[in-house]
Amino acid sequence: MADRPPSPAIDLADWGLTPARIDAVAQLPATETAGLILGRVIVAVRGVRRVITIGGELDARVAGRLRHHGGDSGLPAIGDWVLVLPATGTGDDPRIEVVLPRSSKISRKAAGSRTDEQVVAANVDRLFVVVGLDSDFNPRRLERYLVAASASGVEPVVVLNKGDLCPDPSSRRAEVAALASGTKVEVTSAVTGVGLDALRALLEPGKTVSMIGSSGAGKSTLINALFGTEIMATGAVRESDDRGKHTTSHRELLRLPSGALVIDNPGIRELALWENDQELDGAFEDTFDDIVELASECRFRDCDHDAEPGCAVRQAITSELLSAERVSSYRNLQSESARLEVRQQGAAKLEAKRKLKARHHSMRKHRSRDR
Repeated sequence: MADRPPSPAIDLADWGLTPARIDAVAQLPATETAGLILGRVIVAVRGVRRVITIGGELDARVAGRLRHHGGDSGLPAIGDWVLVLPATGTGDDPRIEVVLPRSSKISRKAAGSRTDEQVVAANVDRLFVVVGLDSDFNPRRLERYLVAASASGVEPVVVLNKGDLCPDPSSRRAEVAALASGTKVEVTSAVTGVGLDALRALLEPGKTVSMIGSSGAGKSTLINALFGTEIMATGAVRESDDRGKHTTSHRELLRLPSGALVIDNPGIRELALWENDQELDGAFEDTFDDIVELASECRFRDCDHDAEPGCAVRQAITSELLSAERVSSYRNLQSESARLEVRQQGAAKLEAKRKLKARHHSMRKHRSRDR
């Protein structure tokens, strides 16, 4: 049997590799990179990551050092650039040893009671916030997404999908443009094709776009429309509440025929804020610029915009220049941020205490050996 020709090498520039990142890898100590190969995480499923490398795709496990000492935020996320130790023998699995510094990340607080960061996507250039123009439409949830996007430093684009199901999509677009000042807003329909060309213009070769939104917003259907073929599974939406199943069960980075890179995320029921107080302060100013500007005219600098005299924000609500629901959303997100900061500080103290205890334990072991 004739030998099969070798597979052509993959150009990682097609997957977002830049000269700056190559230089960053070259500057790492040789002791940290010897024998390792560069790749990008394109699928994340539990403890396994699928990585695209110059030699093709491989499934790699996460090194125990990263799992035990890096915390959830240090684990390789979808879109991360990593260094992988190839399999060295029969039965061995490739292993991710190094997660390279991220140019950007989109994070949320992990679900449940834990005070941990979950990185939803890494090294993202643009964020598509997908909202369905059916009963999925929720301005308050959208404000939360925009705060998170602003805190991450990633440029957001609001995608009002399912325009074919809305009797007046232009009105919805105007409403969103008013609450998302300076943010690009596009109305789309994967069914009729409306707005798809506008999205394609924002999908640049070698650049990474992440899509986030609630389950049933139509992210996977949009990706299929952009591909021009059924590449992602899609599911029906319940008529009772327009909610869908999580048809995307894991995060995946896809390369469109145009050369653009898209990360499809499972539907997010609740995007709990994570970033620190300073980052969120700037995000609040970006997302709620109208409220922040009015607040500067309040009589008291520490006005809570509740019952204080001389509150310009409350006056704007009374004059119907500002929505009471929007102000409530602003105050709720600020309260959530303050609570999170307290929890993060408490978690940091516990972690410092744990490390100190482990260090003392190690020192005692060394002393007993020296005797």
